Amino acid sequence: MIEIDIHKTLGGFTLQATFSAPASGVIALYGRSGAGKTTIVNALAGLVKPDRGRIAFGDAVLFDSEAGIFLRPEQRHLGYVFQEGRLFPHRSVRGNLRYGMRSHTDPATASDFEGVVKLLDLGALLERRPGDLSGGEKQRVAIGRALLANPRLLLMDEPLASLDSARKIEILPFIERLRDELKIPIIYVTHSIEEIIRLADTLVVIADGAAAAVGSIEELTSRVDLRSLTFQHDAGTVLRATVAGQDLRFGLTELAFAGGRLRVPHLALPLGTKVRARIMARDVVLAIERPKTISIRNIFAARVAEIAQGQDALVDLRLDIGRSDAPVMIWARITLRAQAELQLEVGSAVHALVKSVALDRRDFIDPENAG
Repeated sequence: MIEIDIHKTLGGFTLQATFSAPASGVIALYGRSGAGKTTIVNALAGLVKPDRGRIAFGDAVLFDSEAGIFLRPEQRHLGYVFQEGRLFPHRSVRGNLRYGMRSHTDPATASDFEGVVKLLDLGALLERRPGDLSGGEKQRVAIGRALLANPRLLLMDEPLASLDSARKIEILPFIERLRDELKIPIIYVTHSIEEIIRLADTLVVIADGAAAAVGSIEELTSRVDLRSLTFQHDAGTVLRATVAGQDLRFGLTELAFAGGRLRVPHLALPLGTKVRARIMARDVVLAIERPKTISIRNIFAARVAEIAQGQDALVDLRLDIGRSDAPVMIWARITLRAQAELQLEVGSAVHALVKSVALDRRDFIDPENAG
């Protein structure tokens, strides 16, 4: 576990954050600019000393004001990737990577170096200087340098914030590989919900210097009470699913999840691959009776579990689908008039129609290894 319980005053800003999270996968710190995300990461790294509190990672206590413990950054064995690469301009890519190995008690082997170069596809860049690299290439080198320090935990402070859309698309698969292949826990700071849905396993919502909520992506991105903090004005649902079938004749892929099966546009993924699907509330249509002749292929029997006021003359309905003893939740957004005409209230039985064409391929991300 990663345990944070710290208090720090910086000018007129006070951070008082308390939370714990599993030390596995990607733990995302998410919130508005100035919420305190970077201060938390800097406290973890030892770059900021809290006024009081405690920080622990597994069995290691990094900071404890009562016990007088404050490990120096080099004693913490953490890797840090900043918003900008912060590479040495006078060193080649090879030299920057080798610099990351300097703190090893036993020098990293050639296989360590070659493994990181291969993982991040840096072979063609080794003799180039940072001034000759694109923004995405610089970040890959910065990630490689951090990995070659052999960290127990990798800290990434908005590593894509300074990149354009094309470079972000370039870097995201490499971060996924870190998560899936190296199994190094990652603390990932961002204010992008798209990055969180693609990468994160655990979400920590930071607001006004405090941890407002901690939980799974599926849970927190679906909570109505957190929408003002997560910018989720366009309600949606994240589902974990597994590739269960391929219909090559009609160009469809079948995804199995706890609530049933989803048919989506063809995904070139092997059977058994675990994916994460995002269904937007605006793409869910409701019907009282199950339609018999309709083009929508994904139809689920559901029950209205919650009704929340949306924007303007809209309402959001939380629907439970699947088994009654283990329901799966999705959201639907309809007009107030539709709610009135259909006489929908909590407990109403409906059919939820999910439009396959609304499920863009970019919403299907492999968050784990196939299997």
